[in-house]
Amino acid sequence: MTFEEYRRHDALGLAGLVKKGETTPEELLEIALARVEQANPALNAVIHKIYDEARAAAKQTDRTGPFAGVPFLVKDLGMEVKGVPMRTGCRGYANYVSPHDSFAVQKMRQAGLVIFGKTNTPEFGLTPFTEPLLFGPTRNPWNLERTTAGSSGGSAAAVASGMVPMATANDGGGSIRMPASCCGLFGMKPSRGRVSWGPMFGEMWNGAAVEGCVSRSVRDSAAYLDAILGAAPGDPYSIEAPKRAYLQETRENPGKLRIGFSTAHTLNLNVDPVCRQAVAHAVELLRSEGHTVDEVALPYHKEDLTKAFLTIVAGEVAAELRILGEYLGRKVQTSDVEPNTYALHLLGKSYSAADYAYAKHKWNELCRRIADFHTKYDVLLTPTLAQRPFRIGALQNTPAESRLVTIVNALGLASAVRTQVDPLAEKIYDWMPWTGFANMTGQPSMSVPMLWTEEENLPVGVMFTARFGEEDLLFRLAGQIERAAPWADKFPADI
Repeated sequence: MTFEEYRRHDALGLAGLVKKGETTPEELLEIALARVEQANPALNAVIHKIYDEARAAAKQTDRTGPFAGVPFLVKDLGMEVKGVPMRTGCRGYANYVSPHDSFAVQKMRQAGLVIFGKTNTPEFGLTPFTEPLLFGPTRNPWNLERTTAGSSGGSAAAVASGMVPMATANDGGGSIRMPASCCGLFGMKPSRGRVSWGPMFGEMWNGAAVEGCVSRSVRDSAAYLDAILGAAPGDPYSIEAPKRAYLQETRENPGKLRIGFSTAHTLNLNVDPVCRQAVAHAVELLRSEGHTVDEVALPYHKEDLTKAFLTIVAGEVAAELRILGEYLGRKVQTSDVEPNTYALHLLGKSYSAADYAYAKHKWNELCRRIADFHTKYDVLLTPTLAQRPFRIGALQNTPAESRLVTIVNALGLASAVRTQVDPLAEKIYDWMPWTGFANMTGQPSMSVPMLWTEEENLPVGVMFTARFGEEDLLFRLAGQIERAAPWADKFPADI
């Protein structure tokens, strides 16, 4: 098999060839490894390689699994792979090696996936771009000067460049959907509780973060979720199991849906015309398929993001650095983490338990508003992002911001961090004004490729969000869109 033949197949397609004896797990793995060696110097998507272990695993792969013999990459955050470093983009974890497989990773192996490396991620998954100081930026295969977004940017770049047909991703504020949009991929954020974080975590970011993947085809994401879903012993909650396999749902007609759409920016900032155009294309397509599509007012408030969400995230970062301190056996120093991470942890420490609980009350108010919206509409459609993929470094600190952060961290000035919350929120949420809400409410939400810009040939996705637990509806809709406006034949210029 040549690389071009390998690249034309999705993960289920490659597994089908293995099952028919037309290729082997060993051959597929060697093609994937060769592609990494060719493309990774330019992309910086894979930051840890376990080639020897993968070669041994490929020889022993059970060829009856849904992904029998398919090469696979795991994001270096959230999911543990036994015997492999997990640094989470953080210098403080430079020597950490996972003592076991996460429950979901065990299921990945049982499904036949052959893990051969870890992908790049920003420190603790905190930024909507993948530019950690520890490993450097991951570059977008569609344009090496542009972002892959974050925090699953390494995985998205690996899939878009043809290293693997799919890779793990997780999403605490948009980290599956944003990289999917920027790299021309499909990305489904499952409902809260759909996939176990065990045994390392009960929940992440107060339930906002969920595990999933990015893939080139809808059916791969569906079959992957079929393979890894389910609660594990000790999980804080579980969710009702789907009525039938998600893979089957992708082949079913979704029926006539009531879809509300909006391109209004949550912070009343500008939206790139190409992102509005992507939604307009989606609306036209949906109406041609028989759906009722109406423009609606967003059921969100600016403060949901800038106050309620940011308070919880800051508190979680403060807790994360306390856990890092326990691992290191000493107090965390500014040299252990990135400057912005340390400043955010100071902000988190400055909030009281009452502040944290109040923010959670606001999360529930949002859930009630969203539930009311869904009495009228099955799905909410928005752009995935408010801008096309920006140039790498565009959201990094300005020199003045860097000087301020250095002083704040040296003196422990949490009060100074508080004065910068609104400018920080506006800078970040200018780019991502819609994705975080589904993390707060726990709803399933997906990014679907919709167009490529004429000027730079950059991908632009649109986002669909459904009621809690209704991944089945989204997979039916995604399958319909994929058949009507396929994207699998679009590849970036070779690296």
